[in-house]
Amino acid sequence: MAEANMSVVRRMVQDSKYLVVITGSGLQRECDGHQSLRDQERAYNIEAEYGYSPEEMFSSAFYNTRTEPFYNFYKKEILSQDLKPGPAYKALAKLERKGILKTIITREIYGLSREAGCKNVLELQGNVGNNHCPRCGRTYSKQYLKDAKKVPLCEDCMLPIRPGIRLFGEMVDNSQMTKMANEISRADVLLVLGARLDPEFCDHNLSYYKGNKVILLTNRETYGDANADYVIHGSLNELVPQLL
Repeated sequence: MAEANMSVVRRMVQDSKYLVVITGSGLQRECDGHQSLRDQERAYNIEAEYGYSPEEMFSSAFYNTRTEPFYNFYKKEILSQDLKPGPAYKALAKLERKGILKTIITREIYGLSREAGCKNVLELQGNVGNNHCPRCGRTYSKQYLKDAKKVPLCEDCMLPIRPGIRLFGEMVDNSQMTKMANEISRADVLLVLGARLDPEFCDHNLSYYKGNKVILLTNRETYGDANADYVIHGSLNELVPQLL
């Protein structure tokens, strides 16, 4: 790992022939209004209010067996977050428009990259705006779910609408994983934003990368930083626009 300076990193990004970006929770944390279920105090308050931990409620088992309390939780704690893409997301959209950035791979569920203007986005965990009926496939918006007084039902089938995100206990779609592996393997520069490069992340992501330009921009220093080739610490909303 080399502690890089921005001029070196900027040049690598600008000269890239196939730049792929992986975004982590650190990028989403810098958006106004973000509240993480992993925040200890928030998790405690949720369990005190609902009688279950966030992990229990944000699961496929809870959705299937306790649909109404699931939606009470989901609407109040997940859909109520009105996040807006910050300067980092908007800078990524500019890199894409310039033809430098080829693909964004993300696990965030609020569609922030797309809202910022990015087109080529691989959303591994789904999107809160892409909901559907499990029988007929009719799609429903995030607002439709929020406006439902109780459990949002399909207007045609009268079945509970399936949230368009991956819940705890569900596997990532194999086709999505294949696309991710293909994109990372094509990258000459791999830019990682706000993710912890722990062993699981490296096994599932970095193992497909064949180059030597893994650039990590992150707002928190962790032991996994050593798995990157170049690292810069700081605010992502300040660092990413400098790549332009």
